[in-house]
Amino acid sequence: METQDIFLGRQPILDRDQRIVAYELLFRSANTASASISDDMQATASVIHHAFSEMGVHAVLGTQLGFINVSADMLLSDLVEFLPKSQIVLELLETIIVTEAVVERCRALKLLGFALALDDFVYDDTYLPLLALVDIVKVDMLQHTQDELRSAVSRLKQWPVKLLAEKVDSAEQAAYCQALGFDLFQGYYFARPSVLSARRADPAQVALTQLLGLVLRDADTQQIEQVFKQHPGLTYNLMRLVNSVASGVRHSIASVSQAIMVLGRKQLQRWLQLLLFTLQAGAPYPSPLLLLAATRGRMMELLAGKQQCSVDYCDEGFMAGILSLIDVLIDRPLADIIGELGLGERLAAALLRREGEMGALLQLVESVEHHDLSRTLSLLAQCGGLSLSELTMAEIEAMCWANQVAEATA
Repeated sequence: METQDIFLGRQPILDRDQRIVAYELLFRSANTASASISDDMQATASVIHHAFSEMGVHAVLGTQLGFINVSADMLLSDLVEFLPKSQIVLELLETIIVTEAVVERCRALKLLGFALALDDFVYDDTYLPLLALVDIVKVDMLQHTQDELRSAVSRLKQWPVKLLAEKVDSAEQAAYCQALGFDLFQGYYFARPSVLSARRADPAQVALTQLLGLVLRDADTQQIEQVFKQHPGLTYNLMRLVNSVASGVRHSIASVSQAIMVLGRKQLQRWLQLLLFTLQAGAPYPSPLLLLAATRGRMMELLAGKQQCSVDYCDEGFMAGILSLIDVLIDRPLADIIGELGLGERLAAALLRREGEMGALLQLVESVEHHDLSRTLSLLAQCGGLSLSELTMAEIEAMCWANQVAEATA
């Protein structure tokens, strides 16, 4: 199987403090939308053997752990030993029949330094030998009632394992699982917009939105500088950013106007968009939303560049990706935010209704996040002849860039 036939999915895993600590990586064959187990395992094997070193573990995972599904055949093969044991968790699929050979292999892998997880766990006595060996047990929220969840947690507390709730779709579900004693949470629940409330607007977010609007309207530098002067924290962050990226400048930047000139309007616009995601009250840094928004924005920009050789269209792609998550941050209707920023009709149609060429591209990127292979392939055919290979490479490059952004703005 060639690596360009591989679909790569990545889903975040958060701890109790809402920090991303790992990603589940999913590799599928593009040859079938149904992606049977044998196809998935062949795809995983192909990526491990051919492409993992090309991608680079750091590009895909940053400093986080990576969970990779393994079947019984893969578990018993030598292939898994090529994986970087310090950063990979071997996730034993629920289809594995617990035999003496499987238990012995798990014991050997533990001695080699690998971490093990049980996937889609439903209590059964046959799993007892593995429960003494694994580090993490994953429980699917959709397969259990609340009573069954409580019972499962109670039983699993007999072993020194971490409990991971997967398919967590809302902040309420995450809070419930946390109260039960789960340690880890998998899903995009953190990217769901909250119900609008009367919460007081964050002054820094208001200022950033105002600044972004001024930059988009190409306002005078003096107008932009005046807003910065009213917010010392934002000014500090601007100066720190510019002094870190202005490697060709002989002297340190000493004023906001100098910083804007050195950074340039396009880079200032991009920085302001990203900075919005660093201002979540009480959120850890880097926040899951920052990483998701940065990945989505960069991926949109790269794919837009494959569709049109236009700098403006690429910039618009980046903005569409970033702003598609803005309503999660700000307790205001998305239409109001778009109106305040003075965005053009094409960008507004993409963000509000997922319409037009940019809207289709945004839907494509969102489908990748949710591991919806059949929908991804369908949207790919609608997006100006983009190939799966181009999509996968854009995704990997975007992941790498988002990791760099998180490190640079920490």
